[in-house]
Amino acid sequence: IEPKVALSPESAFTDDGTYVGPIIDRLGYMSVEFLILCGKLLDAAATFTPSLECGDNAALSDAAVPAANEYLGTIALATFSQADDYRVKKLGYTGKKRYLRLTMTPSGNEAEAFVAALAVLGHPQNAPTPATPVANAVPA
Repeated sequence: IEPKVALSPESAFTDDGTYVGPIIDRLGYMSVEFLILCGKLLDAAATFTPSLECGDNAALSDAAVPAANEYLGTIALATFSQADDYRVKKLGYTGKKRYLRLTMTPSGNEAEAFVAALAVLGHPQNAPTPATPVANAVPA
């Protein structure tokens, strides 16, 4: 596997602003699983819904939502509410597009909340893969 930062934990959600993660290049890997981690959610009315974009352009100028059959899991199962404090959820992608980006969209949030995510690239075309350090990603 190859882990990459998909949503940095350095910033707290304090309103309903959309948080867009960095573009993930999956060159050489056949699958991607996003592990989404949530801390304490203080606002009982808040929900945090992930979405994915995929494309073949490195800047995702051709970004599109994956087809339903390209997901492992569902958006609904990867959505957080206050009942999901300190949980990890996952959302996978098995399509053929090279570039992916995870976005988290809060709704009804008026308190501080921490959400982060890792993209775990799997099924490498050439194995074993080297043990490379994960570079820090700065939120877009």
